[in-house]
Amino acid sequence: MAFRPKSDFWKVGIVPAPAEVLLDPARLSALTDRIVWLPDPGPWRYLADPFAIRHGDALHVFVEAYDYRTKHGFIERHEFGPELEWRGKEVALQAPVHLSYPFLIEEDGEIFMLPESHKAGELVLWRAVDFPRGWVREAVLLKDMPVAEASVIRHAGRWWMFYTLVGSGARDQRELHLAHADRLAGPWTVHPGNPVLVDKAGARPGGTPFADGQGNLLLPVQDCHITYGGALRFLRFDRLEPEAVVCSHLPVSLTGGLAARDYPDGLHTFSACGDLTLIDVKRISRSYGRHLVNLQRRLFRRRLR
Repeated sequence: MAFRPKSDFWKVGIVPAPAEVLLDPARLSALTDRIVWLPDPGPWRYLADPFAIRHGDALHVFVEAYDYRTKHGFIERHEFGPELEWRGKEVALQAPVHLSYPFLIEEDGEIFMLPESHKAGELVLWRAVDFPRGWVREAVLLKDMPVAEASVIRHAGRWWMFYTLVGSGARDQRELHLAHADRLAGPWTVHPGNPVLVDKAGARPGGTPFADGQGNLLLPVQDCHITYGGALRFLRFDRLEPEAVVCSHLPVSLTGGLAARDYPDGLHTFSACGDLTLIDVKRISRSYGRHLVNLQRRLFRRRLR
């Protein structure tokens, strides 16, 4: 029997509840019928890594748009109206290298994006000149480093960045690194204790850091011990200082099946946006059709040489 390759497919949903409410998995399950899902992008494509911001009367959702036929991702923007009615989409940012994880930041009336571009060996802060368009390079925050899933928050008078590094042995799925700065644009100082956590079951960042009802700082992290992005967990930081870090996992795990029965194989992004939370869920497909997709991509690349 011919080998049927494995393909991960993700879809993005908008959950009508604030992040702290969903620390109870039963609440996510109870909201299944009210989740607003982004449109299906078509065969051999998926949407993942959602981050959102409200501006005017619209909710702007930025995602990674990936196509298996090119094995390339770019940042796409989806716009929703006041009742979460879908208004349309457009390309927000693209580059010669793969882009994903469009982390959004609002600071001093400006809107910034911190997309993953680890294949370029740099982490770049982009600023919207005329939001939601007009993105320009503002600053390189970390250079000569294959940074992935960079997530930032201003906490106790200082900017903190949580990230992982892409490398051999899937190190990005098991390591948590930190950096800090006085200003968002830097300079950034990497934490001397990096990696501050090594745990394939909950170290890779997976969304926006946020405070729970008791004022604790929480970081969504991915559980990759069975499959990449198999579930979403939370790290609580009891101490977060340039000299020392103390953190522990909450006894909470969110899985894709809680939100969508047909996407039970993963949940790896959890991003807060006021009274809404954005998630992505995964289904694993094994199809002979992937062989054809791979062949077509290789033939196309040969014609370009």
